[in-house]
Amino acid sequence: MNKLFLVLGLALILSNFLVSALKIASALNTIEYTPELVAIQDDYKGSAQIVNGGVASLFSDSSIDLASNAETQALRQYSSHKNLRIIYTVAEVFYRIVANKKSGISSPKDLKGKKIGTIPSTSAAYFVQKYLATVGLKESDYTVVPGSVCMSAPCGSGTLPYMLAHGSVDAVGMWEPTGELASEALGSDAVIFQNQSVYREIFNLHSTAEKLSDPTTRQNIVAFLRALNQAEKVFDSNPESVWSRVASALSMNATVLQSVWPIHSFKGTLVPDLLDVLVAEDQWVAKVDNRNAISKADLTNLIDSSVFNESLST
Repeated sequence: MNKLFLVLGLALILSNFLVSALKIASALNTIEYTPELVAIQDDYKGSAQIVNGGVASLFSDSSIDLASNAETQALRQYSSHKNLRIIYTVAEVFYRIVANKKSGISSPKDLKGKKIGTIPSTSAAYFVQKYLATVGLKESDYTVVPGSVCMSAPCGSGTLPYMLAHGSVDAVGMWEPTGELASEALGSDAVIFQNQSVYREIFNLHSTAEKLSDPTTRQNIVAFLRALNQAEKVFDSNPESVWSRVASALSMNATVLQSVWPIHSFKGTLVPDLLDVLVAEDQWVAKVDNRNAISKADLTNLIDSSVFNESLST
């Protein structure tokens, strides 16, 4: 009988443990998500796993508690899921356009009439149009050509670095390491355009109002944010200590990772200008998705700072 009670007790403990485990959906081929991975490995005391996905996963899989993505995808999902919440900024990244000098490009204005490789409807596509608008180019002045990311050389057919090197596109506007690999593929023929005042990707962590209102889930999320805060400090002040782990997780060349690290920022916060960024950016997302733009008052509800503030308390 005692053995039976012991087995039942262990089963109950295991059941509670599994129920309270966090499940996080993130794009596993991005540098931006990796503080989440290090937080789980180094500081989070509970059980957590990361699966490939993003904000949309919160609404296609009820077992997902957290999800990370750029702000464009949050806007896309919030238009039909008003229970979505942004709770933390994992990373900020300054994108670049890499162009081929052999295509007659020496300045951003020379991209008029050219083919630019990116991933449509993403933060990279938004960056391309926003950056080129600053030099007087409209979206009708160039052609966007879709391609895929590359994590390490040699980049295969269909990836943006391959397309740039083989003349399928004249330039590439993309997050890293695809941009750096595109530049390396061109060698001395590469010309790089960047204006950090125009746009930076804000890669956020998201949850839902329902998940945050559940006491147990919220407690675990707060504990995870505390661990994430510690990982962010390492990424910001001692990145050398995690480069090899990040490169290994992404199947990247460590040298390439180091070269693009300076355009990534890991501050462990919820960026103060997020609402203004979302309001302006939703004008573009709404146009792409053929819907009305979301009001500023409505977008205010997308941001929930209470969880982050709670993670800062002892």
